[in-house]
Amino acid sequence: MTLTIGLLIPLLGTMLGAAFVFFMRDEMSPRLQKTLLGFASGVMVAASVWSLLIPSMEMVTDSGRWSVLPAAVGFLLGMGFLLMIDELTPHLHIGTDKPEGPRSKLSRTAMLALAVTIHNLPEGMAVGVVFAGAENGATGLSLASALAVSIGIAIQNVPEGAIISMPMRAAGNSRWKSFIIGSLSGAVEPIGGLAVVLLASLMTPVLPYMLAFAAGAMFYVVVEELIPEASEGEHSNLSTIGFAIGFVLMMVLDVVLG
Repeated sequence: MTLTIGLLIPLLGTMLGAAFVFFMRDEMSPRLQKTLLGFASGVMVAASVWSLLIPSMEMVTDSGRWSVLPAAVGFLLGMGFLLMIDELTPHLHIGTDKPEGPRSKLSRTAMLALAVTIHNLPEGMAVGVVFAGAENGATGLSLASALAVSIGIAIQNVPEGAIISMPMRAAGNSRWKSFIIGSLSGAVEPIGGLAVVLLASLMTPVLPYMLAFAAGAMFYVVVEELIPEASEGEHSNLSTIGFAIGFVLMMVLDVVLG
């Protein structure tokens, strides 16, 4: 039951954010969008360090100085995996007109949805692998800390849901269609999380690598997408403030609930 709730909490955060389209008349202001992008970045970086990389090393402390190896290898594999998906999947980022990846005849909406799916997949993996570690009694991980990750991801999914649904509405889609697309963008998270839980239960020895893999995947999204989008143009200082708030909030959640 706890696992089911933990996997669904991030999706509820996305749906809540997507619902902003019913209450906001105008397109989201650039200042608010930059602040929210920075906030999401801060949450993801803090979750990667405290909830994924550190537990990855703590699980193999008996290896001495080599305890860093699973974290290093897993992190690089996670970065490489997202890079490969980014290169092989046709997608379109919000706010741009130039598609990325291979040429495709997919609609603009479909490519926007694929971009969001790429973005949200690492978050679902992170929640799933932390719950898998907690259920397997991994050092440094508990159900409370797993719930902290889930709640932290859900909090940063609220602005993400709004960032997706509001431009959809501004592009001429109905409020309900914008809400549904924004909500579905988070559906990959519980699916990805469940897949990781099932895989980890069959491959417990590689759990330290999987924790670091999820961290690397999330770092890729932050470095490749969130921070560049938040830093370009004016008011980039707002994204820095948002990053600081998101980072501290996730750090406190992990330490207090963990």
